[in-house]
Amino acid sequence: MNVAEWQEHLRARRNGGAAGRPPAASGGPRPRIAIGADHGGFALKESLKPWIRGLGYEVDDAGTHSTDAVDYPDIAVAVAERVTSRSCAYGILIDAAGLGSCMAANKMPGIRAATCHDEATTRNSREHNNANVLVLGSRVVHAGQARRLVRIWLATPFAGGRHARRVDKIDALDRRLPSRETGA
Repeated sequence: MNVAEWQEHLRARRNGGAAGRPPAASGGPRPRIAIGADHGGFALKESLKPWIRGLGYEVDDAGTHSTDAVDYPDIAVAVAERVTSRSCAYGILIDAAGLGSCMAANKMPGIRAATCHDEATTRNSREHNNANVLVLGSRVVHAGQARRLVRIWLATPFAGGRHARRVDKIDALDRRLPSRETGA
């Protein structure tokens, strides 16, 4: 099952159709979500993992695995690499404010990470910007709101059209940046 088919499946579940049919019944592997958090987002990450599995996704936990202090850029890179390698369809990052992890993830080529804190930013990040990493702030959104935002984010398809041209321009920036190795 590709990502578009999976999004359609989630929309149908949300609207009351196919709600009882497990993802495996649709004939393909379940999409994987890479999830990671620093120590500030650890508790929220742990609460989201079983809930995301309940939506029918596989969860690939990129860390951290405790409340011991870690550096959020390391977690952001781990999630971003899973998304760019396509071992995971999407990524979710959580830190205290949702800002540092977003900045770090967006340094990785091919990543379009968006910090979302309400329904409007969440829908826009997918519909207009084709975000492939959702970033949440654990001190900004509570667990119930985080679940609602993740559900909206996963169910919102990219609109394409005029937005595709703009996303292509964002992606082209990855190729435009000078190489650090050559200094060019």
